[in-house]
Amino acid sequence: MNPVMDAWTIDRAMRVAEAELSTTLPRRWAHSRGVARRATCLTRVLGDDASLLKAAATLHDVGYAPRLAATGFHPLDGARFLRDEHRADKRLVRLVANHSFALLEAEERGLQEELATEFPLLDQPLLVDTLVYCDMTTTPDGDRTTAQDRVAEIRSRYGDDSVVGRFIRRAAPEIFASVERVEAALAAQPR
Repeated sequence: MNPVMDAWTIDRAMRVAEAELSTTLPRRWAHSRGVARRATCLTRVLGDDASLLKAAATLHDVGYAPRLAATGFHPLDGARFLRDEHRADKRLVRLVANHSFALLEAEERGLQEELATEFPLLDQPLLVDTLVYCDMTTTPDGDRTTAQDRVAEIRSRYGDDSVVGRFIRRAAPEIFASVERVEAALAAQPR
């Protein structure tokens, strides 16, 4: 069994995310559940890290919870919550902190050094890519979508001149490349 999941089970991740998001942000909770479902499809690509991905997918947006929004930057707020209140595994916390090219948004917010110092990006490109894939191929309501449609939806929702709009425009090529790498890895796996 994966040692990360010995200490931090997928069920625990689901309970924590549900407690923080289901009542205050039900649409965000629907998205998180959808992202977790997408992670389930990647077991054959990740092997031992599949459980870690599913826990990170479930928790990636927990920092949006109003009571956790200390900086207003959900990857940083969520990672600090998981580290400080739950003593979650370091790899899990770093995945949540850096999901979907968060470092680029941190730069837009003046938090790049803080995020990078406190939660360095994991040196596991496929694991990082799979979380991007799960997040960026899931709609706000938890349904499947393409990365192109997801980026367009985010730009439409936030506006191109907002912090998130500027970030997503910069991150789009990286997001699309991550999704392509995961799709290639899936295609290369025996069924």
